Amino acid sequence: MKKDTLNIGKREFSSRLLVGTGKYRDFDQTRDAVEASGSEIITVAIRRTNIGQEPGQPSLLDVLPPDRYTLLPNTAGCYTADDAVRTLRLARELLDGHNLVKLEVLGDADTLFPDMVQTLAAAETLVRDGFDVMVYCSDDPIMAKRLEEVGCVAVMPLASLIGSGMGILNPWNLRLIIDNARVPVIVDAGVGTASDAAIAMELGCDGVLMNTAIAKAQNPVLMASAMKKGVEAGREAFLAGRMPRKLYSAAPSSPTGGLING
Repeated sequence: MKKDTLNIGKREFSSRLLVGTGKYRDFDQTRDAVEASGSEIITVAIRRTNIGQEPGQPSLLDVLPPDRYTLLPNTAGCYTADDAVRTLRLARELLDGHNLVKLEVLGDADTLFPDMVQTLAAAETLVRDGFDVMVYCSDDPIMAKRLEEVGCVAVMPLASLIGSGMGILNPWNLRLIIDNARVPVIVDAGVGTASDAAIAMELGCDGVLMNTAIAKAQNPVLMASAMKKGVEAGREAFLAGRMPRKLYSAAPSSPTGGLING
């Protein structure tokens, strides 16, 4: 049986759960939660987390070393294409030429909804500059396709607003994106609990990225373990293929032929 892996660009991963590193109590809790999640791809907000740009200060790399995890620098907190591009060029310098990045350009400080005009402009520049761009976007199927066409290696539509925990609010748009994509589709933002992650995977998403759902759980390490299982269960259910839905068509689960008459 062919191994079921997540392929992003030329990279191959066993885990389909991607996790963030912000909002935890401290770096120790971050490490413990990441380990429990089984994730191999770890997102890092370059504008908020020290990975070497602040010499002498505690570094995330001390607890999540790059030789064990694939770091995914992201542009959280950026509101223009130029700012996002500068941030990721800095990340590439800090990480010795690492070019796999997560692009997000926000359009509103309250909702953290993406500015898709600025996102597309930044994606075009970064792809030309040699980056492998995974891109946070709205659940607009047309915009997701345009991001793929400019060369992004994965599109990452939101399920609901960042940090909301509202789950998947528009599964129909996600299915449209999935059905038309030739690159991985990874749900990013809005997941609140393990069932949300399972639903995303059952829809056919290639992976799920989350941060707040784990970091702000009452027990982050236990929630990370639950999310790992939710992603795995959802993926297996998708591959297995669910039974058809039938309205008003009851069917016994056991055969009725050959019953002994009383």
